[in-house]
Amino acid sequence: MRRLSPSDIIITADDRPGAPRPRRETRDEAPRETAPKPKPAKRKAAPRFRLDLTPLQKLAATGVLVTAVVVSGAVVWHSGVLQRLGRDTVTATLDGTAAMGLRITDITVVGRKRTPTDQIVTALAAHHGAPILGLDIQAARDRLEALPSVRAAAIERRLPGALHLSISERQPVALWQNEGSFILVDRDGHQIPGAIEGFEDLPLVVGDGAPARADELLSMLSTEPALASRVKAAIRVGNRRWNLKLDDVEKGLEARLPEQDAAAAWHRLAELEGNRGLSAKQISMIDLRLPDRLVLKGERDPLQTAGRPLAVLPATPDARKED
Repeated sequence: MRRLSPSDIIITADDRPGAPRPRRETRDEAPRETAPKPKPAKRKAAPRFRLDLTPLQKLAATGVLVTAVVVSGAVVWHSGVLQRLGRDTVTATLDGTAAMGLRITDITVVGRKRTPTDQIVTALAAHHGAPILGLDIQAARDRLEALPSVRAAAIERRLPGALHLSISERQPVALWQNEGSFILVDRDGHQIPGAIEGFEDLPLVVGDGAPARADELLSMLSTEPALASRVKAAIRVGNRRWNLKLDDVEKGLEARLPEQDAAAAWHRLAELEGNRGLSAKQISMIDLRLPDRLVLKGERDPLQTAGRPLAVLPATPDARKED
């Protein structure tokens, strides 16, 4: 075995003379922390453009944006582009339904007696061959009911191509004398234009406000049907009360009813006529405006009613004076 020579000894840097000796760790000591490795430097992000706005500036910007949207929408709307597009779409759809057979081919009407046919056609505003689904039922009914002689109307679609109209006409109950002409009126006071042929025997009402109160008058007269059938005219005095003409519009007995409690005076007149036959006497007027007395006026000519034409009553200034 060879002996070690000085050349066999290797002296490390830590074992050289004057070099600090490394500290030995004991079991009780914690291992020394090694220095952390330096982290690679992060690349700086490119600077971003940023608006630093105050709350008031943000609110103003939002208002400008909303205003721009509203104004642009209004411009588009008023230009009519959207409306034309909608109408064109609806028209194309209705034309398609008509091509499938849903078009007007028949129009039937029930209840029409006095209403002219041309007025119904104009109010209906429907044309043969037009799309039946394109008819505005509500608008057409409103136009029909606006006709003077129509009280109510109903329109029914009977697919594929029939329109059925049901009309309820206004029924004349009296003739209103206005400035020398005669106009039919119904119970609601509505005027019914047209010829009066066939209605000459209806009661005649005269004076301002007479048509509107005709229903009230006729209801009162109907409580004494025997005497009501003899009433030929009713004159509205001061738009407050009635004067009645019995048997003849010119020379018949005139009965003046009070403004208040006219029904009681009417029953009283029926009782007097039944018990005493006033119309057969030479009496031209009976005043029933006072509940406790009667005022009679005589000296009238005998009645001549057979074959007399419808007469025009004179204006009623005297009747207004007497009130």
